[in-house]
Amino acid sequence: MIKPLSEMLAKAEKGGYAIGAFNTSNLEITLAIARAAAKLKAPIIIQTSESAIKYSNTTVIYNLIKNVAETVARKVPVAIHLDHGQDLSIIKECIKVGYNSVHIDASEKDFATNVRLSKKVRQLAKKSHVSVQSELGSILGKEGLVRLEKGEINMEELMTDPEQAKKFVKLTKVDALAIAVGTIHGRFVGLEKVDQERLKKIHSLVKIPLVLHGASGLPPKDLKEAVANGVSVVNIDTNLRLVFKKSLWKSMNQERNIIDPRAILTPSIVSVQAEVERIIKILGSANKA
Repeated sequence: MIKPLSEMLAKAEKGGYAIGAFNTSNLEITLAIARAAAKLKAPIIIQTSESAIKYSNTTVIYNLIKNVAETVARKVPVAIHLDHGQDLSIIKECIKVGYNSVHIDASEKDFATNVRLSKKVRQLAKKSHVSVQSELGSILGKEGLVRLEKGEINMEELMTDPEQAKKFVKLTKVDALAIAVGTIHGRFVGLEKVDQERLKKIHSLVKIPLVLHGASGLPPKDLKEAVANGVSVVNIDTNLRLVFKKSLWKSMNQERNIIDPRAILTPSIVSVQAEVERIIKILGSANKA
């Protein structure tokens, strides 16, 4: 069932667990996420990127998620969220069609511009009772990682400054804050880390839920520690893509005579569901619906 994200996060903070925010772009991945949440009785965030919206259509992808949430996951709380929104027209469209949470990602802008854009989205969303997540600090992706390895950038300088985070939240009044504490977008096992001391400092100064992006390559121990140190939401995308592709590749190669797309795609749904269940258990949100 669709529930306000603010309500879900308040329970997570009180209960000492984190909610998994899983990206989708099609029916199969959406079904897998919803089935995992229903099976484990866990609250869940199902989210789309701007590219997922462009792949289909804002109304189409929203209604797909909504219908699955109200049927397959009808007994657990579900929030529908826009991940890494940078295009204001898409953010407005998501608010209009019914998303109950949006992420304004102006983290690559200067501090003043980030504040201005975050405040603007906060005002737009407030009228529709939509939660707003903003981002402070830079979370590397593949291209940034190459620059890091070449010594062109310093990871320390990219991370969220705790005092600046406190000021940012006070100025913007956003509902949640995505922070940079050493994780990387993608999956780079062994390279992804969490500066736990920085995280604890931010948590002590910022009195709103904290969101960890780029967590696909983190070992369970680090994820659990991050949750204990104040993270309320953990975003997962790359892991789902990897298990989906691996299973699909296997189906296509082992069952060459099958032409029914449902038979080809079902193993991928099963694999993604298993991965979502694994993450839910790590985050401690099973049986918290």
